[in-house]
Amino acid sequence: MAEELARAHGAPVLCARIRTTPEDFRVDELDAFEASGSGEHLLLTIEKRGMNTAFAAKCIAQWAGVAESAIGQAGMKDRHAVTVQRFSVWLPKRIAPDIDALQSDELRVLGHAWHSRKLPRGALAGNRFRLVLRSMDGGSEAIDARLQRIATFGVPNYFGEQRFGRGGGNVAKAIAMFAGGRARREERSMLLSAARSELFNRVLDARVADATWNTALEGEVWMLDGSRSVFGPEPMSADLQARLEAFDIHPSGPLWGEGDLRSTGDAAACELRSLEGDTAMRLRIGLEKAGLKQERRALRLRPDALEWEWLGADSLVLTFELPPGCYATTVLRELGGITDVAQP
Repeated sequence: MAEELARAHGAPVLCARIRTTPEDFRVDELDAFEASGSGEHLLLTIEKRGMNTAFAAKCIAQWAGVAESAIGQAGMKDRHAVTVQRFSVWLPKRIAPDIDALQSDELRVLGHAWHSRKLPRGALAGNRFRLVLRSMDGGSEAIDARLQRIATFGVPNYFGEQRFGRGGGNVAKAIAMFAGGRARREERSMLLSAARSELFNRVLDARVADATWNTALEGEVWMLDGSRSVFGPEPMSADLQARLEAFDIHPSGPLWGEGDLRSTGDAAACELRSLEGDTAMRLRIGLEKAGLKQERRALRLRPDALEWEWLGADSLVLTFELPPGCYATTVLRELGGITDVAQP
């Protein structure tokens, strides 16, 4: 599915391999707050290698002698990477086990502090990435020019392949669930997210193909940069255009659910036209029956602090920061064909 989505900046300028080793894909969470210093929740800053978030949470629960429900984490991180993220452990008696007993070659505790509340999902300011592309085939001038264009204009804010499961199978599973199939509670949430993401990507794909993903259509709903706040539709003005060019606001697309679309006019027509067909209609009806409400997501994404360094003729290091819920793979796909060595 990802390779079928329209690219905003032209034909691929490279082919490369990513995640040759876990160290080639490093992700550091950007904390949204500092620990309060008191309370019943122990905040742990963990560096883990080759370990996904769910398994790390299980290890922490076993170490602390608590149920997995007592563990909180702000985000979910891939297994095939080196990642730094926070976990919270509810310890009502404020007695922490020996920190050294949690340490291993795959999991290191970088810091710990007491906090007043369990760490909720989404409580992070964003993620910092350091990615190493290897075995590259492409001209350095074209690659540099494409990276500069991405730094200046951003990229379409597609949901990444991770959202759709192995082989993109989560969308089919969601349709089966909507048709009456059974799904575990934790799987249900994942499938609802995949269904929403599929519909959003279809709308964004159409806007990229029409070259309107970073411009205004009549009836546009605007999203404030760095937040989930939206406003509009309202007539286009010089002030809105200036805010759009300054990346203070972004065009948005629907995260499907029950209720009326907020967009109107040409924007709404484009969204509904993109979501015709049997598969899209099944996903729309299923999400509405599941009780999800209409929401919006920005159509464009500009990576912060994007820098790159050549390690040689065929290796390149990229560093950049993204807001929560955005994917490094959406940045990489605007460069070209990236083979994820960790994926089967």
